[in-house]
Amino acid sequence: PGRPWGAPNLSPFCSKLECYLRMARIPHEVRAANMLKAPKGKVPFALVDGRLMGDSQLILEHLERTRGAPLDGWLSDEQRALGHVVRRMLEEAYYFVGVYLRWGDDSGFAVLSPTFRASMPAPVRALMPLIRRKVRKSLQAQGTGRHSHDEIMNMGKADMTALSRILGDRPFLLGDQPSSYDATVYAFLEGLLCFPYESEVKRCAAALPNLVSYRDRMRARYFST
Repeated sequence: PGRPWGAPNLSPFCSKLECYLRMARIPHEVRAANMLKAPKGKVPFALVDGRLMGDSQLILEHLERTRGAPLDGWLSDEQRALGHVVRRMLEEAYYFVGVYLRWGDDSGFAVLSPTFRASMPAPVRALMPLIRRKVRKSLQAQGTGRHSHDEIMNMGKADMTALSRILGDRPFLLGDQPSSYDATVYAFLEGLLCFPYESEVKRCAAALPNLVSYRDRMRARYFST
């Protein structure tokens, strides 16, 4: 319900899409998901130009192509390549560290559980142990779950350190203007820093001043209302 721990959404991909829509000033309405209508069986999905679309990146790319003033219109090919690499690092590698922090780690799950339960209909709440087993099994299949706790923490800290070095002293990921890639960076940073579990990964990110100021700047600019 509402904004869990101050983040736009429990899902970084939902947060990413909402952030992009706000950045691009595209009128939209956020609704509770009816998974029976999800075209790819996951969130987020959106009704765009009369058809349901799934996957945050595919929706974003469609909007970039079809709206008059794309956020990324000012980017060079090199900047687009760097943005692509950072986005893929966060979405296809760090994401699983984040899942582990919430579902695999017992201390993190103790923090997640009441908030997740509150967001679910009553019949689903009883399935929390089953949902957790399924998520942990998926982490094992993907590979992250095969590592030790310390190894996973080191992977997450390395990602945050790399992100900090790439960002440097720029106000946005790729320069003085925001781009669509900032929606991804903000979503994952917010999801880590707002989550009230003091993991080693969170402490690492919180100790990097440029990441903290970036998160605060993005939140104030796009989620103050």
